[in-house]
Amino acid sequence: MDETSREEPTDEEVVRTAAEAAEGLVFSRYKQSNVRDLDVTVTFEDGVLEVDVYLNVPDDVDGPDPDRVADDAALVARDAVDDLFGE
Repeated sequence: MDETSREEPTDEEVVRTAAEAAEGLVFSRYKQSNVRDLDVTVTFEDGVLEVDVYLNVPDDVDGPDPDRVADDAALVARDAVDDLFGE
């Protein structure tokens, strides 16, 4: 299959792929029971991907810095979408 015949992923597939990747990263770093709140917001409009990850973990939970994990989750989401497009 050449480049011109490959179908582009739908907007829904892009959003789902990004959200699943972000959540997967968060839950690879923290037990689900230790996450007080997680909000992954993904938009994909006119070829522009925006990913925002909000993570709330209690201060007494051992683990990496939640802000860093949220940033990493957003990056992983973008990478997953790049992979989806074959970049």
